[in-house]
Amino acid sequence: RLTNRGHSSGARLPGLAASFREAHFPNGEATAAAALRRLAYQELIENQAVIRDRRLRHREKAGPALALKGTGELVRKWRERLGFNLTGDQSGAVETIGVELADTRPMGRLLMGEVGSGKTVVALQAMLTAVESGAQATMMVPTEVLAGQHQKTLAGLLEGTGVEVALLTGSTPASERAALLAALAGGDLNILIGTHALLEDPVNFQRLGLAVIDEEHRFGVRQRAGLDAKAPPGHAAHLLHMSATPIPRTLALTAYGDLDVTTLRELPAGRAPATTEVVSEAGRGEAFERLRAELDRGRQAFVVCPLVEESPLVEGRSAAAEAERLAANELSGYEVGLLHGQMKPAQKEIAMNAFADGRIDVLVATTVIEVGIDVPNATVMVIEGADRFGLSQLHQLRGRIGRGE
Repeated sequence: RLTNRGHSSGARLPGLAASFREAHFPNGEATAAAALRRLAYQELIENQAVIRDRRLRHREKAGPALALKGTGELVRKWRERLGFNLTGDQSGAVETIGVELADTRPMGRLLMGEVGSGKTVVALQAMLTAVESGAQATMMVPTEVLAGQHQKTLAGLLEGTGVEVALLTGSTPASERAALLAALAGGDLNILIGTHALLEDPVNFQRLGLAVIDEEHRFGVRQRAGLDAKAPPGHAAHLLHMSATPIPRTLALTAYGDLDVTTLRELPAGRAPATTEVVSEAGRGEAFERLRAELDRGRQAFVVCPLVEESPLVEGRSAAAEAERLAANELSGYEVGLLHGQMKPAQKEIAMNAFADGRIDVLVATTVIEVGIDVPNATVMVIEGADRFGLSQLHQLRGRIGRGE
């Protein structure tokens, strides 16, 4: 409790009036520091109260969620087919999320974990719980490349369970889209993975129970709310947000009550931490020597560039020109592929499949690969012009390697 006179009973901080006086007309460094700390403390408490109140009002206005209480049989069979055990953190997250899904109070939880910590597996079990309960689940991701990767990954993990995982993006053909939307509205489709296309009006779920938002920092508040609105009339969806790189706003929400947070700190067995080094222009030759050494061991590599095409206005290496140059010079004799955001979806898929199948040794790309690309055989990455990227992007790019043994 903060008071205007004397000290607050819990934090032993000076009163409000005294703090204002001391902040403007300090008597000394120690007393000024205590006054500023007291003012900051009050601001944090006020923010927490406002966000907490907003959260409670949102949940009351949104209505109850569907209580997702599965029999556990589908989840049990799926876990038996996994071929690996969950980490302790994953097991704890699964248990916590399971309790919240069984309640009619809408879940609002952030699943936060290092790249490669196994967030997708936790989310998939939550989605299976929804399916077991006669509801539907969806996962919204920021890019078509990532959506396609997730759809393949989940379909592979669910093979033999009878649960269908469909994909909806802006590039989905009209005939395929019509059939997919009809199955979704009729309740015949269990799990739908998609991009922002999920938010469009024609997309209607028969009984949406759980919405997973991957790379949640890439979406705005209204986009998240748009997905929540796909729940049955008078109901809200359980929301599971996932991110490896929370932005400051996300941190504020988790710290002050708008979202509950679960953190995955353990890496699954076989995942080695990646070593990051800064190399000057003079060290480029040595860097590519190390890259070639990995290729000669049968591994694969990424080369990431800040630009798609060369520009007279912006300094930096372009992916298109660098792919051509590397194939003729440092990487002569190796298969070099190209991937960037301006390519057509079919071209992207061809390039990604060739890299995943090992037909391409080195993939030269832009940050289109920063999320969702899972090629365990890729063990080294060269990032050109690293100062052109944000910390979040570098963090995500690093997560593309070290995904295998």
